[in-house]
Amino acid sequence: MNATRRMLAMQEVIKRVPVPTDKPENAQVSQYYGSDVFGIDAMREFLSEEAFESIMQSMNQGTTVDRKIADQVAACMKAWAQSKNVTHYTHWFQPLSGATAEKHDGFFEPIAGGRAIERFSGNALVQQEPDASSFPNGGIRNTFEARGYTAWDPTSPAFIWGQTLCIPTIFISYTGESLDFKTPLLKSLQALDKAATDVCQYFDKNVTKVAVTLGWEQEYFLVDAALYNVRYDLQQTGRTLFGHASAKGQQLDDHYWGSIPERVAAFMKDFEYESHLLGIPVRTRHNEVAPAQFECAPVFEEVNLAVDHNLLLMDVMEKVAIRHNFRALLHEKPYAGVNGSGKHNNWSLATNTGKNLLSPGKTPKTNLQFLTFFVNTIAAVHEHADLLRASIASANNDHRLGANEAPPAIMSVFLGEQLSSVLDELEKSVHAGKMSPEEKTKLKLNIGKIPDILLDNTDRNRTSPFAFTGNKFEFRAVGSSANCGGPMTVLNAIVTEQLIAFKKDVDALMEKNVEKDEAIFQVLKQYIIKSKKIRFEGNGYGDEWKAEAKKRGLNNFPTTPVALEAMISKKALDMFESLGILTHREQEARYEINLETYTKKIQIESRIMADMVNNQIIPASLLYQKTLTDNVSGLKNILSATDFKKAADTQIELIKEISERVTIIKKAADDMTEERKKANNLDSAKKQANAYCEKVKPFFEIIRYNVDKLENIVDDSTWTLPKYREMLYLR
Repeated sequence: MNATRRMLAMQEVIKRVPVPTDKPENAQVSQYYGSDVFGIDAMREFLSEEAFESIMQSMNQGTTVDRKIADQVAACMKAWAQSKNVTHYTHWFQPLSGATAEKHDGFFEPIAGGRAIERFSGNALVQQEPDASSFPNGGIRNTFEARGYTAWDPTSPAFIWGQTLCIPTIFISYTGESLDFKTPLLKSLQALDKAATDVCQYFDKNVTKVAVTLGWEQEYFLVDAALYNVRYDLQQTGRTLFGHASAKGQQLDDHYWGSIPERVAAFMKDFEYESHLLGIPVRTRHNEVAPAQFECAPVFEEVNLAVDHNLLLMDVMEKVAIRHNFRALLHEKPYAGVNGSGKHNNWSLATNTGKNLLSPGKTPKTNLQFLTFFVNTIAAVHEHADLLRASIASANNDHRLGANEAPPAIMSVFLGEQLSSVLDELEKSVHAGKMSPEEKTKLKLNIGKIPDILLDNTDRNRTSPFAFTGNKFEFRAVGSSANCGGPMTVLNAIVTEQLIAFKKDVDALMEKNVEKDEAIFQVLKQYIIKSKKIRFEGNGYGDEWKAEAKKRGLNNFPTTPVALEAMISKKALDMFESLGILTHREQEARYEINLETYTKKIQIESRIMADMVNNQIIPASLLYQKTLTDNVSGLKNILSATDFKKAADTQIELIKEISERVTIIKKAADDMTEERKKANNLDSAKKQANAYCEKVKPFFEIIRYNVDKLENIVDDSTWTLPKYREMLYLR
């Protein structure tokens, strides 16, 4: 890799032209939306009435699908897939590696006489046994115990990607422990459904089911493929380990919601078309804050399907980007000094009666229901703020949190001034004794104002990690590359625990002959008082907030190894196990996996950084230094001593600065390598992660600072790496 390759890459970028989409001419989305999904319409067409009813019951009530029915479904699913020229099938699952996994098998089966038939049985649909030895398990299995099982999830429809029928599944070990993100997510949904439905019975006896909804917002960067291919760090880590800030970055705010570049628009149309075929309801697209940064967002869906769709969309996005001579960057911080990328998770609760539980209504009764779920969610975040922080902790997200419009690592809840006033008023209004008729009337009048307050309450706080935004909570701290099933499992679990406690507290008061509404108000008041310190309306970036948070007793965990400790606290372990979501062993395994993943990512970045320093940065710097030295020697031969001093002083200073910075970089890279070797010899995942965080990672900034200074000195034609000013502005 050399400077010539960089210059050729730039020339290749200039020649790029938009790639036309495969979308049919003048076709409306409604004409092809979901056509590659074995959804309700396809099931009605291909399944028998008995099979269709069984699948719908399984989707809506969580019942088990009989094996006889599974055989029918498999045969019909194969017939549907083959009508679309599909040749293979796969169980599509979400291992704890963070990516999705799939092993493709052909439909054909050899028979006697050297012939073959097309076959897909119910057994193949319902369960498979992939080799699980190389997936992260956190010590649940020995390496030689390779057996694991994937099991069909009927609540998420099968789909076609390429020429393969993809069947969403869970992934568990031979001994039954979950090895994926989906299994605990499904369990958390079941637990929250029961707890929320029980609470809803206070307000509406017709509510028999509560579903969790999620609308994610996916941020990402695009970079020209030619430049990406010349950046070894970007290819291997997803981010640029070096790069001096472009003179023009995002400071003018001119990219945000600006006109979308033609090539980017062509890419967006193409990946939206592919997404719509797969039933992913992507509806919004726009330029984000940083140059070359963009965002897409769908209509909200039930959370299990929304998580599947987000993972699928990331895969679609990366593949479609390559067609358009781009690479999609999903890392939380691919470029230093500009906006990072998040995946804002908009979370809410919906009943089978069509009610959004986080949206007030037209009567005091519906508003009391809203306040109940609203306050309980805040209380849950207060009680488990550290666990919520752990749920979004990663090496990638550490680079993003707390800067350039990303929320800080300190967990807090933003409500807006007016809603905070409502809670403050409620806190003052309710007392432990019996309320008078006047007090009851006043309370009902006050909570009756809530819809009007929300109508005018349009303020937003981009520095808040967990903000109420009208009819949902927006968990803004989730990273762009993350599987949002992890954070959503945690959020579901803590709200479930809180709702169970709420019902217990209300029932206890009602047993003492306290009227239901009065009991609810009294318990909510207790929760409002107890959770008040988690509410924050100000600037999350300021040092004042760090000091204030410390005063309030809120923890600030800026790095992943420290943040992850909350995963294995007794409080967290007991909560997950009591709710039937994760056993102690499963949760402890996830803690180990997260530590190991953190260590490996910092290790890879450290090795690549040292490699680039020794093979690219220092050689390029010394080559330019030699050019300067040769020039100075030539001047000395032809100029007088006085003229030479005037002509050569600046170049001599540059030669000295290059030498000084190369020396610093080389020593830091060598010292970093030694610290890495020491960390590798430590005997626990926790010790290794802490050593990489505290001993290895600090060298990154020292090396980067000096490399970026050299980038500003070394001749442009000699520098081997494409620069920010080249990568951030798409041609």
